[in-house]
Amino acid sequence: MFISSAFAQTAPAAAGGDMQSSLMGMLPLVLMFVVLYFVMIRPQMKKAKEHKAMVDSLAKGDEIVSAGGMLGKVSKLGEVFIGLEIADGVEVQIQRAAVTQVLPKGSIK
Repeated sequence: MFISSAFAQTAPAAAGGDMQSSLMGMLPLVLMFVVLYFVMIRPQMKKAKEHKAMVDSLAKGDEIVSAGGMLGKVSKLGEVFIGLEIADGVEVQIQRAAVTQVLPKGSIK
């Protein structure tokens, strides 16, 4: 009278179907990583490669812009540092990696 009837639960689904649903659950995560690679990582690596090639091709007499906005002519080349002549008789040393742009000849008066 007060006791309700007990019903058996259905058996769990087969393991093969469970594997497919877990792969489909991971699909958005994998797609997100693929999109991030093509949108962010790949262009950043390409830009870093171009910057390294520009810094490696520096020569004495090149006119450059540093990361701090200083303009000058390359007067000395070293392995890590370069000498930058910013005015007549005024030379400073900056890191090679701080070079952001090589200007066309004659840009600096």
